[in-house]
Amino acid sequence: MKTERRHDIDWLRVIAIGLLLIYHIAIIFQPWAMFIGFIRSEESIDNLWKPMTMLNVWRIPFLFYVSGMGLYFSMKKRNLWQLLFERTKRILLPLIFGIVAIAPLHIIIFQKYYNLPLSYYPHAGHLWFLGNIFIYVLLLSPLFLYFMKKQEGKFRKGLSTFMSNPLGPLAISIVFVLEVIIVKPQIFTMYAETLHGFFLGLLAFFLGFIVVYSGKKFWQTVSKWKWLYIGLATVLFILRLLVFETNSPGYLIVIESNCWIFGVFGFGYRYLNKPSAALSYLSQAAYPVYIIHMFALYAGAIVILPLKISPIMKFVLITTFTFTVCYIIYDLIIKRIGFLRPLFGLKWKFNKVAPRQISIQKTK
Repeated sequence: MKTERRHDIDWLRVIAIGLLLIYHIAIIFQPWAMFIGFIRSEESIDNLWKPMTMLNVWRIPFLFYVSGMGLYFSMKKRNLWQLLFERTKRILLPLIFGIVAIAPLHIIIFQKYYNLPLSYYPHAGHLWFLGNIFIYVLLLSPLFLYFMKKQEGKFRKGLSTFMSNPLGPLAISIVFVLEVIIVKPQIFTMYAETLHGFFLGLLAFFLGFIVVYSGKKFWQTVSKWKWLYIGLATVLFILRLLVFETNSPGYLIVIESNCWIFGVFGFGYRYLNKPSAALSYLSQAAYPVYIIHMFALYAGAIVILPLKISPIMKFVLITTFTFTVCYIIYDLIIKRIGFLRPLFGLKWKFNKVAPRQISIQKTK
């Protein structure tokens, strides 16, 4: 079965990973950074956090949406067992390797920076996201497989009709409202290793699959009404900032979150659905960079924070250092060493022998 390549989704995944790095760097310059295990700058940049609060309510749900979409495209060319085997290699293997060999590195750097006793212990750290995704794949793949077999059924046709109205995508927010009412998270943006984060991710992953499954009507709708969604999100963000001191009631946050997400999907579908050499490189690099970025970030922090320069300049330098080190590690090491590739979610790379060489070897 031929699978259409959605370049806009690839671009949005790359952009989301890039924003994740910047978001994590911004945490270093907040007074509460140490409470969540980040190295903290002695000089805060309070204004830096305002745009980050806008980003924070939708960055993780967005990645779960995109992951659900990716599963749809993967299922178009695999049966259930092939899918589970492929996702085990691509998600579970990097997760286990990351828990043992990658996440402990930035914890050791943290200990070193604060003169704490150095100790090693396996830990998921920022890779908790992969653990959630793998569980969602195990839980939902049988149901998704059933949907894939019923692509001409009434359910899919009904979904397509539902998504042709601008209120269709907005109605998705209802299930997220129910989640915050039932789970009652103290802080909406505490996603990592929380019950709220697990169920929010499960819903976003499920609905990411569903909106792609519903067909082109969803994409046409979010493309046509993208400014409506971005406008609603902006109003809700300003309300959250000015009235609720960035912590709106959960039911307002989920509406804001989904409006940002659908607006971004609309702009992506309109402007980014085209191939390019840059995308080909970055889409492959994004996953390994996500896995290693915390190590690079912490290494940059211990080198740059002691410098006698302005905090803004430190932020710029740590950002530059993090992206540069991630690029070097990916391009010169991970990408080129065959046995490392699957440990970072890349395909095995075999050295191909030219046909002429094979024929020569046979004649010897």
